[in-house]
Amino acid sequence: MEPAVRAVDLVLFWHMHQPDFRDCATGEFRLPWVYLHAVKDYADMAAHLERHPRVRAVVNWVPVLLDQLDDYVDQFETGRLRDPLLRFLDAEDLDAIGPADRELLFDRCFRANHEKMIEPYPAYRRLRELFRFAEAQGGAGLDYLSGRYLSDLLTWYHLAWTGETVRRDHAVVVELMTKGEHFTAADRRALLAVFGQVTRDVVPRWRRLAERGQVEISSTPHYHPIGPLLLDFAAAHEREPDAPLPRHARYPGGRQRLATHIAWGLESHAARFGHPPVGIWPAEGAVSGAFVEMLGREGIAWTASGEAILAASLATAGPLPPREQYLYRPWRIAQTGVTGFFRDDRLSDAIGFEYSKWHGRDAAAHMIAALDRIADEAPGSEVPVVSIILDGENAWEYYPYNGFYFLDDLYASLESHPTIRTTTCAAVVAEGGSRIGQLDNLVAGSWVYGSLSTWIGSRDKNLAWDLLCEAKSSYDLVTASGRLSPKEQEAASRQLGVCEGSDWCWWFGDYNPPESVQAMDLVYRASLARLYELMKLAPPAALASPVSLGGARNADTMGAMRRST
Repeated sequence: MEPAVRAVDLVLFWHMHQPDFRDCATGEFRLPWVYLHAVKDYADMAAHLERHPRVRAVVNWVPVLLDQLDDYVDQFETGRLRDPLLRFLDAEDLDAIGPADRELLFDRCFRANHEKMIEPYPAYRRLRELFRFAEAQGGAGLDYLSGRYLSDLLTWYHLAWTGETVRRDHAVVVELMTKGEHFTAADRRALLAVFGQVTRDVVPRWRRLAERGQVEISSTPHYHPIGPLLLDFAAAHEREPDAPLPRHARYPGGRQRLATHIAWGLESHAARFGHPPVGIWPAEGAVSGAFVEMLGREGIAWTASGEAILAASLATAGPLPPREQYLYRPWRIAQTGVTGFFRDDRLSDAIGFEYSKWHGRDAAAHMIAALDRIADEAPGSEVPVVSIILDGENAWEYYPYNGFYFLDDLYASLESHPTIRTTTCAAVVAEGGSRIGQLDNLVAGSWVYGSLSTWIGSRDKNLAWDLLCEAKSSYDLVTASGRLSPKEQEAASRQLGVCEGSDWCWWFGDYNPPESVQAMDLVYRASLARLYELMKLAPPAALASPVSLGGARNADTMGAMRRST
C-alpha cells in the first residue's frame, strides 16, 4: 500500500501600512513613502497575483494608508500636487529653486537601499559620488551642483523606486533608464504621468482580485493604534512584568477610542470594497483578550498575531507540546467567537530578512521544501494550516529586482504543487472542523518579540504616551464643554486618531537611525500641536522639546549620517 499523500493549507498574508505623513495643518506630505511604495510594491504585489491566478492570499489594507492613496489620486487627477517631490518632478526649471528645496532634494533622493537601488545603476551611482565629493568641499561645494544635476538626481530616485512589473509594462521607464542622464522637464513629467497612472489603479486592481475570489482583503482599526495599550497600559506586564510604564496609570477613555478606531475602519472598508471585512489584522499583531473580545462583538470572524503569543498563551495551561503540534492550526479564542491565526515566525522571517540574500529560485525551492516537511511531520490525519504573515511592502527593496524572481518562482511553484493549497483565513474559518483548536487564555503581546515593548516601557516611549494622555484629557474637557461645533469636534477626533497611531512609539528607540527618529519625533509633536489648535487651545511648552533623547543628541551629526545610509 502506498503511503497517504500529506497536504498543507497555506495562508499567505501580506500587510500594507504607512502612517499618516500629511502635515495636519496644510495637507502637505512630509514624507513620500505612500506613493513610492504604491509604484514599487503595491503594484508589483498585485501583478504577481494577476500572473498566477491560482494562488490565493490575504492582503491587509490599513485604512489610513488607503486615505492617503486617495489623496495622491486626487493630486494626480487635479494637478494640485501636495508632495514636494512630485512638484519638483513637474517643475520646469530646477535651477530656480531655493536653498531649502535644494537641501530637501539632497536629503530625500538618496533615501533608498544603496546596494539594491543605487549600486546597480552607474548613472545613479555617479550622482551619489558627485554629491559626496561636493559635500566634502564644505557648504559652498554643493552650490556647484546645478539644476541639471538635480533633474538627473530626482529622476533616478524615482526610477529606482519603480516596481519591476511597472518597468516591464511602461516603455517610458525603460527609455529613461536607457537614456541615463540629461533628463529634461518633459522626461520628468512623462515619469510623473506613469506614477499617476499606476497609483490611480492600485486600489481598483486589488478590488478586482478580491471580487474574483483570489484575494481576501482584511482591515485594521483605522489609524493603526496598539489596541491592548489603549485599553490598559498594564497589558505590557503580561509579557514583561518589570517594564516601567508611563506616569499616567492608563490612557483616558481608551476603550471608547479603540471602539471608534474599529468603527472607522469597518466603515472605510465597506465603502471601498462593498462589504465589511471578515477579519481584522490588529496593528502590529498586538492582541489581548479584552481587545479580541471587542472585535468579536463587532462580528469579526478572525484575527492574527505572532507565534510567540500563541506559545505564551498555551503555556499558561501547562507545558508546551512540540511546536508542530500547536502552531499549524487556527485557534478559537474563548469568550470572543474570534478565530486566531498565528504566524510561522521562521518562514515569515525567512522571506522578510533572509531570502533577499539568496538566488530567487533557490529561496522559493527552500520555502516549498519547508512546507513539504510540515505536511510530512503533521500529527494525525489533519491538514496543517501554515500562516506566513509579513509586510507586503518593506522587504522587497533588499531583494534584487524588487523580489520579482523570488515571488514569481514561489507563486509558480505553489500553483503547480499537488499538495499545497493556498487559501484564506475566511475560507479556513468557514470550513471549520476539528483542526480549529480552543484557546482558553490569550496573553497580551504583539508579533514583535511577542511583547509590547516596542511601544511602551522605555523613557522615550513612556514620555510619548504621557504627552498623548495629557492631550486626551484636554480633548475630553473641551468636548464636554460644548465649545466645539460638531464639525470641529469631528476634526479634533480624527486628529486625535492620528496621534494614537502605533508608528510614533515604534520609532522612539536607539535601535533606529537617528535621522529617522528625529523626523518622526517632529511629525508626532506637530500632530499633537495641531490637535491642541483644533481644540482652540495653546499647545503646551513640552511639545517644543524632542521626545527622543537619541534624536536630539544626534541632531548635529544628522547631515553626515544621513548621507551614508
